[in-house]
Amino acid sequence: MESTASRLHERLQREKRFLLILDDVWEAIDLDYLGVPQAQPEFQMGNKVILTSQSLDVCRQMKMDIDVKVDVLSEEESWQLFTQNAGKVATLPHIEPIARKVSKECSGLPLAISIVGASMRGKITETLRNDALNALEMSVPSIQGIEYKVYRHLKWSYGSLFFQGMDIKSCFLYCSLYPKDFSIEVRELVQCWIAEGLVVVRKSYEDSMNRGIALVENLKDSCLLEEGIFNHTVKMHDVVRDVTMWIACKSFVQSGIGLNQISETELSESLNRVSFMENKITRLPDCAIRCPKVSSLLLQGNLPLEIVPEGFLLGFPALRVLNLSETRIHTLPLLVIQLHKLEALLLRRCQNLKGLPPLGRLHRLQFLDCSSTNLEALPEGMENLTDLRLLDLSETHHLRHIPNGIISQLFRLETIDMTNSFYMWGRKRPKEELETTQIDELGCLDQLIALYINLNSSYLTFEDLSWIKRLKRFHFVIGLADEKLLVQKKYEEKRVTLCWVNLYGIYYWLKQLLENASNLTLDCCKNLEEIPAGLAKECYCFIGLKSLAITDYHGEFLPARESGDDRFDLLPNLQELVLHEVWCLLSVSELAQLLKLRLSTLRKISLSRCNMLKYLVSSSGTLKNLEEVTVSSCREFAELFENASSSQSSEDLPEHATSSQTLVPSCIVPNLRIMTLKNLPELMTLCGQHQSWQHLEILEVINCNQIKKLPFTTQNANAIKEIRGELQWWNDLEWDDEDSKSSLQQYFNPCWC
Repeated sequence: MESTASRLHERLQREKRFLLILDDVWEAIDLDYLGVPQAQPEFQMGNKVILTSQSLDVCRQMKMDIDVKVDVLSEEESWQLFTQNAGKVATLPHIEPIARKVSKECSGLPLAISIVGASMRGKITETLRNDALNALEMSVPSIQGIEYKVYRHLKWSYGSLFFQGMDIKSCFLYCSLYPKDFSIEVRELVQCWIAEGLVVVRKSYEDSMNRGIALVENLKDSCLLEEGIFNHTVKMHDVVRDVTMWIACKSFVQSGIGLNQISETELSESLNRVSFMENKITRLPDCAIRCPKVSSLLLQGNLPLEIVPEGFLLGFPALRVLNLSETRIHTLPLLVIQLHKLEALLLRRCQNLKGLPPLGRLHRLQFLDCSSTNLEALPEGMENLTDLRLLDLSETHHLRHIPNGIISQLFRLETIDMTNSFYMWGRKRPKEELETTQIDELGCLDQLIALYINLNSSYLTFEDLSWIKRLKRFHFVIGLADEKLLVQKKYEEKRVTLCWVNLYGIYYWLKQLLENASNLTLDCCKNLEEIPAGLAKECYCFIGLKSLAITDYHGEFLPARESGDDRFDLLPNLQELVLHEVWCLLSVSELAQLLKLRLSTLRKISLSRCNMLKYLVSSSGTLKNLEEVTVSSCREFAELFENASSSQSSEDLPEHATSSQTLVPSCIVPNLRIMTLKNLPELMTLCGQHQSWQHLEILEVINCNQIKKLPFTTQNANAIKEIRGELQWWNDLEWDDEDSKSSLQQYFNPCWC
């Protein structure tokens, strides 16, 4: 190897420029050792190294400057390649429909298309082509050449996962249980991996989940998984899935193929996993099918299924994962308690499910998902589920009863999700109703790190909520929240939402919540001025709050009450401000004065349907960190900055001006990068100063027809990357010179609204 590297090195030194292509690289290569010196900058000028690899991690290790993902072929491109290899016979009228199906089944992989197409060359009978189609659909590599050149090549990719640890290989095979083209929720997938023991259990469920998500990313980097259609989902390429099913010979997979019943004879004692998910199964066999080794039974997505027979589950004594989500079952059979190894019971969106049998004997259960069910009470024996890590009761609109003392005994609980549940913690019910769990039970859960619940404000007046500081993520909803407000980034934030709450006199317990929060939403609340009035006396501010949203507020913006210190800033680290249907607001400056906000760290403002809003902010201050502004459907909005051309500058909003220097909008928002303006019938101009908007990158103007001129010239539009708007509006704009219009034309992207 050293002599080869030496010869290559000498050869390359004789060339002024060269292109070196390294194909199908499976592990990082030391280019110096290969004979391509990296320590000579003058030697590298003009020279290029291109490598192809199925592993993004290899590219990262080799510090490649540009990564280009080579995607699969489109359906039409696939057909063209297929016909090139299959010949004219593929286009014969009686052959073409089948040939197109065969081509489509190759899922855009050029190698598979070429091999399958070539194998079809000269076969003019429908029987032979239908046999090939069936082989592909059943994941049987019976086509000559496809096993050696495609399946075995991908199996080699699977074998390369050995270097990343044995757990990732088993995790990868598990993905074949899902149907073709199915977008798999990453968190649910990882939960199954953990329950199966495929992910090494760490100190906490959180750590195990993070490990599982890291494995998903590794599989994506190795091109064995790809992004799903929805956020936080992944899927398998069809051919990769076929290979996986070929490798995982002890899994019985009949998912997403339209089955309406299960054949008992196809299930054997040697199976490890069984998947009948996403079918139309109406009933399950009422007999004990012997599958003593099966650890996962996936039945989710069979909407017609209403009953799980008692005898059926007896055949699966080793179950670790049982998924019956999105079925019409009313309950589970009592014999479910004999599944002593069960660790994940998933019943999401079983909308007919009103109750569960006693689950106290499922001592190993870690994940219980009853979200979006009609469950009215927790099952008996819950206090014995001492290994439970995740309890998902979100969207349980009929849940009314959680017995006292139950939750506090689930001492390993790390996540409780009751987003948009009927149940309200600590609510004092009338005497004739059942008592509810006291909120202090949650304070007993030392391992709790994620909590999403509804609270009752009348109960919290004298409650000690100091335990909240242990939580990494939470969403506390006080009052009856609109469902649209609950669609949040659950896994990233510490959020408090107040709905239909009178803010008078509540700052004591609100202070306990907000001192640990990052996001605050006030929806349909009253007496907004009471929050700063109560807290300013102590000069108390919330340094962690970075986002404030106020929606549907009808109160007047009266002059702020006097505080002990004019420099008081209630939210000194506020980065995002969202105002929606704040009816009496004239400007953001007015809100800042009312709430004692200086807005010195604000990065993003979003205003919508604030019908009395006249302008964005006063020109008597600067928002030096503001980067993004969105204003939409504010019918009185007439200008961005009040009297910007004549106002004087000052240091911080909302303080009065102290300098005689004329303030132009570029000084008010010197770092603005993105501006979106929609449905503003009174807005006539953005700015009259040509020196403004030096950093503006994206401008969107939709249905603001009175804006006839943009504040751009060839000198001040250096940062512009895109201008979006209606084509007619763009054509009608006025320009000081044709050079400005022609230079910006390349950035215009027409929108049809």
